[in-house]
Amino acid sequence: MVVFGRRSHKVLANNRGEGYIDTAIKILIAVVLGALLLAGLYALFGDTVLPTLVDRIKEMFNYAG
Repeated sequence: MVVFGRRSHKVLANNRGEGYIDTAIKILIAVVLGALLLAGLYALFGDTVLPTLVDRIKEMFNYAG
């Protein structure tokens, strides 16, 4: 019983580790970086890839041979 008391006191007195604020900040940073990445990909696909893809698809279905 004394060992349990010492061990529980040691665990409760321990103040290292992550807090809720640290975890919230990490999640917020991850969400912001993900949003920036998605916005960049959307801009790239909207301006560069999609017009070329649309032209190629129109050429494929406009085959008159």
